[in-house]
Amino acid sequence: MNRINICVSTDDNYSQYAGVVIASALAHAAEDDDLHIYILDGGVSDKNKENILSLKDIHRCEINFIKIDERLFDLYKNVKTHSYLSLPAYYRLKLASILPEIDKIIYFDCDVVINSSLKDLFNYDLCSNPIGGVLDIKNKKVKLKNNTYVNSGMLVFDLNKIREENIEQKLYEYTRDNFDKIVMGDQQIINEVLEGQIAILPEEWNVQTSNFVNRSSYTTHPKVIHYVSRQKPWLYGSWNYFKGYYFENLQLTPWALKDEEKSYWYVKSDIVSILRYIKYRPLFMFRPRYWYALWQTYIVKHK
Repeated sequence: MNRINICVSTDDNYSQYAGVVIASALAHAAEDDDLHIYILDGGVSDKNKENILSLKDIHRCEINFIKIDERLFDLYKNVKTHSYLSLPAYYRLKLASILPEIDKIIYFDCDVVINSSLKDLFNYDLCSNPIGGVLDIKNKKVKLKNNTYVNSGMLVFDLNKIREENIEQKLYEYTRDNFDKIVMGDQQIINEVLEGQIAILPEEWNVQTSNFVNRSSYTTHPKVIHYVSRQKPWLYGSWNYFKGYYFENLQLTPWALKDEEKSYWYVKSDIVSILRYIKYRPLFMFRPRYWYALWQTYIVKHK
């Protein structure tokens, strides 16, 4: 058996999306994968806990809810950043103390879908670095300053290394001393504190996508899909590329669409998304990036 520790953090509002992450991990697990799932609980209702626990029927696993004392995160409550970042986004900054018995874990945001066994990711050699991640889609803009700037939606944590180097305290001190300079939330905190101490993982483990053009990788076999930006697949009329994977995995959960809802989400929503994108980018066909995306998607063969 291959033990694999994975973690998501959520409040009740994001329980459904956390459920889809978990369902996708279980649905794509290898036969000998032994998944131990830790949910950092920022207020999940009993009903939604039952819904999540029912996902054990997909593949054998252990699911643990870890109730979070939000007083531990008082400093982070008023960090001025994107409105869609809630307090559970900062729970990952204290994983080493929240899960003292765990040596290594993969952390996922709730806007992620897993499309592969996680065995290779969990066993990836971090080369003595405390964390590993995939370069952020906007890395080109920051790499001159920080060439290990990763997206925090998927991170592999060596929790022993984090404890040994007292990294939680360093994250806290950076936040305290740079409170008014933080614009990218937990991602900025992690990357600034651990600059040069992050293992860069293959891009297919966090394919960041917001529309047809904006993708961090043109692979046709994304192992982890991350719906970055505001265009989440669960929002009607969103134009997020790969959003079909979200609905495919949603159907494995207690929140599955009813037959009468499918036309609304599969047909009408797609029509609205196209119209919205045309309104947003009326001259999109004149953009070189659009034609490059077409070439990469339909002509070039990607693994």
